[in-house]
Amino acid sequence: MPSRILMIEDEPGLILTVGDRLLSEGYEFDSCPDGILGEQKALDGQWSLILLDVMLPGKDGFAVCKSLRAAGNRTPILMLTARSELEDRVAGLKIGADDYLCKPFEMAELLARMEALLRRAEAAEQAIDTTKLARGDLVIDLKRGFIILKDTEYPLSAQEIKLLDYFYRHVDIIISREELLNSVWGYDSDITTRTIDVHVARLRQKMGDVHDIPKYIHTIRGIGYKFTPPER
Repeated sequence: MPSRILMIEDEPGLILTVGDRLLSEGYEFDSCPDGILGEQKALDGQWSLILLDVMLPGKDGFAVCKSLRAAGNRTPILMLTARSELEDRVAGLKIGADDYLCKPFEMAELLARMEALLRRAEAAEQAIDTTKLARGDLVIDLKRGFIILKDTEYPLSAQEIKLLDYFYRHVDIIISREELLNSVWGYDSDITTRTIDVHVARLRQKMGDVHDIPKYIHTIRGIGYKFTPPER
């Protein structure tokens, strides 16, 4: 089934350009030029991803994003705006946007950002619900695709979600790098076990697990890793 994309944007030319390209790429596409109507459309439909402009008539994109998240809508949101200030980007991410792209942008970059968010959403959909196990300053939310450390959210890539999901399914079991490579990445002659180490290092950074002796992802020298979740 093709991914369904909703674009909430008031520039007719941009809607036409993006819509034509997404349709040619095999996506289903619809749009709305108003913040209030766009928010309702987002809530009423089963969308795979929302492209959300900031400067909108009726209701601005920040308010729309905040309302959607408050209503429990977890559809990935990619914000589009001509405003490039760091404060605006941070504000959008803090209220629940998944990514931020400044206008003008190249279609290739938009497609790449969209594909990354869709992959992450697919991985999160298949992952176990770790929020039921979480407590304290560190929360690993695989269903949303974030690590929350002391109220700061760090987005997870699709591969990071898959890796953590595999760890959660094999808690306190020593897992070899080869097993992780085959089970999480799938066999690929172009990928080496070094890839595992790089992803683990990134996860440790996001989890604040960067001590001499990590608390959560333990290195088993010459073999692989063992995972002890933070709720223990």
